[in-house]
Amino acid sequence: MGRIVAIDYGQKRVGFAASDELRICAHPLETVHVSQAFDYLKHYIETEKVDVIVIGEPKTLKNTPSDSTRYIEPFVNRVKKSFPDIEIARMDERFTSRMAFQTMIDSGLKKKERQNKALVDTISATIILQTYMQQLEIENIRNNIQP
Repeated sequence: MGRIVAIDYGQKRVGFAASDELRICAHPLETVHVSQAFDYLKHYIETEKVDVIVIGEPKTLKNTPSDSTRYIEPFVNRVKKSFPDIEIARMDERFTSRMAFQTMIDSGLKKKERQNKALVDTISATIILQTYMQQLEIENIRNNIQP
């Protein structure tokens, strides 16, 4: 079984997270400049077996695509074209940055450390991945219960 990679794509930085090989745990990888995001992903896929790429989907509170969508879609299309054998999933990323910031507070990081936006992006990617993995688990439970 291959890993799941999650991406929190922003206008300046892109956060990455990945599951372990058994898809039990999600862990942060790195945050890179947006211009290096595709190369980072390509290198990761060349060195690790990846079955699914989950890319955050920015939405408004009304559940419609946000303005940020126009920055992400060219990247999503490039990923789909370059890795046709890897499943591409989209995951609602509303509130992930806020949740990441709260995670930093709960972890006891000092105010100065919480201003590290790259860390927020990496944690956001991890939250996207954890959410996706939880949904997979719920789907598996439902499929095993149905007659």
